[in-house]
Amino acid sequence: MKELVGSPGTVSGLMLRIGQCGFAAAAIGAMTSAAGFSSYTAFCYLIASMGLQMLWSFGLACLDIYALRRKRDLQNPVLVSLFVVGDWVTAMLSLAAACSSAGVVVLYAKDLNFCMPQNNLACHSFEVSVILAFITWLLIALSSHVMFWILASV
Repeated sequence: MKELVGSPGTVSGLMLRIGQCGFAAAAIGAMTSAAGFSSYTAFCYLIASMGLQMLWSFGLACLDIYALRRKRDLQNPVLVSLFVVGDWVTAMLSLAAACSSAGVVVLYAKDLNFCMPQNNLACHSFEVSVILAFITWLLIALSSHVMFWILASV
């Protein structure tokens, strides 16, 4: 079988998982650095979703490291099915969290004029966190797409 970029047990797959984990952690860090984020349900949902994404990606990165060190093939149907389901679930949760948080940021910044000079730092942190969440989603979408094609070919 032809090896795809981002396949489990490869260096590119490891880098993809590390990127997912890193951007999810950065999104959590940016959101928690803003004062008053816990007052908004969408922002709490973003943190929960990114936390799940971070744990999932970290676990699969550890599995990739194991496979690379032991020269194991992770492309058997049972494992790939698990990866596909996990990636699709976390991708949907990440997209929903990023979109809902983006909607709240746009509402407060544009419609309610919440981002006045006294709240500008919080608004900036919210915006950065949403951007990082969308980057995380892009990486997980790429990963889930690769996993789907691997499952189709196994």
